[in-house]
Amino acid sequence: SAFGPGLQPTTVQTVQTVIFAPIRRCRQPPGPCSIEPPMSETDTLRIRVIDLETAGSSPSDVCEIGWQDVERAADGTWQVSETSRGARFVDPGRPISPGTMAVHHILDEWIQGVGYWRDVAPGVLRPDGGVRALAAHRASFEQRFCTPDLTGVADWICTWKCALRLWPDLPRFSNQMLRYLRRPAGLDHDKGLPAHRALPDAYVTAHHLRDMLNTVSLDQLLEWSHQPGLLPRVPKGAHRGQPWSTLNDAALDTLTRDRDIDIRFSATTEVQRRGGEVPAGDGTPVQPTLL
Repeated sequence: SAFGPGLQPTTVQTVQTVIFAPIRRCRQPPGPCSIEPPMSETDTLRIRVIDLETAGSSPSDVCEIGWQDVERAADGTWQVSETSRGARFVDPGRPISPGTMAVHHILDEWIQGVGYWRDVAPGVLRPDGGVRALAAHRASFEQRFCTPDLTGVADWICTWKCALRLWPDLPRFSNQMLRYLRRPAGLDHDKGLPAHRALPDAYVTAHHLRDMLNTVSLDQLLEWSHQPGLLPRVPKGAHRGQPWSTLNDAALDTLTRDRDIDIRFSATTEVQRRGGEVPAGDGTPVQPTLL
């Protein structure tokens, strides 16, 4: 089985060929009316959710890739595909450390000789029929390995950044926390296990993406994904957990120059919401990184 607690050390690849058609642009505010317009009978549009497990941080250290497609139905709604999903092991060309193995439980003997990343990736990231975009939860991680030469310069949706925008009242935004906080309709519990394996994680992320696409337009998700994360609350320091609207101007001014890009962006957004001006400068954080 490709799913569930008994996930076997086998290579699975079940990709459904679909017809690619350009999206009809539809930029609308959040709300029930923001579903993409209906398609013709010959149109199929899909987004491929990607999840990677790795042996390290170098560009070739991928040891497993999983994917789950989200497709637009004839009535314009988005659905998690029942057939277009899969996973493949990848040989990173070096042993997996025990610490990393303890996270995803992938063994060296499962991946030796199954194909290197540069050979496996293009067939998954650029499938027959094409995809409108790739997606991942905290997509910046996957983008470190899924480089433009492998993806064909595909656009990316970050479901973490989009969750911050759509569900700001939730206390946490990890893939698995969203799973249990939201309980997406149709998510099969066993298919989403084990966590920290590529296909089950992609399957869970796809349900978040489906609900996002049925709430706002694809263009809106792409726009949010191109920006830093808009954090609903201060994540650290003396004001940790407080909404940005409760901070005084001096505290906000300091945070507009934090070394974390998401904090800087969120603080700056609140300054602009108040009608203020962001202090001019060279963009250097108040506390530079150590390395």
